[in-house]
Amino acid sequence: MDLTAFRASIEAAEPPPVSLPLQALWWDAKGDWAKAHECAQAGPGPTGDAVHAYLHRKEPDLANARYWYNRAGRPPATDSLAREWDALAAEFLAG
Repeated sequence: MDLTAFRASIEAAEPPPVSLPLQALWWDAKGDWAKAHECAQAGPGPTGDAVHAYLHRKEPDLANARYWYNRAGRPPATDSLAREWDALAAEFLAG
């Protein structure tokens, strides 16, 4: 699945069969922050941590986001939330 197909899947009622971090991004795009957060927390390792950081940045809870960026081994994002979402989704889809 590529980014275009992933974005198109957001019109569906349920996410496609993708990783938990991608499911978190999918639920975020649907406007369900709580479900997105639940998936990010369950997501394994640095990918789940990166989405967790993004979600807390969006919240905004920047102190908590910094903690999760650190756990993910990434610098805190400084671009727009939309660009960060796209970058994470593309990275994880390429996987």
